[in-house]
Amino acid sequence: MLYTALDAGVSPETLRKIESGRVATPAFRTIAAIADVLGLSLDALWAEINQSDGGVEPARSDPDAGERLVS
Repeated sequence: MLYTALDAGVSPETLRKIESGRVATPAFRTIAAIADVLGLSLDALWAEINQSDGGVEPARSDPDAGERLVS
């Protein structure tokens, strides 16, 4: 865990808090950096989140927002 945290640019304590749920909503950059170090895609993480919480997707104020992110 120490090297994962340091390679991602976060403190080991921050990573422990994220893992234990003491940080309810970690910053996107933090999650992206940890995923990168672990060799995980953000798409894979998102799919895992959706499977574990019943498949609920976040509401979008702009229905075309996802289209722009892909292109």
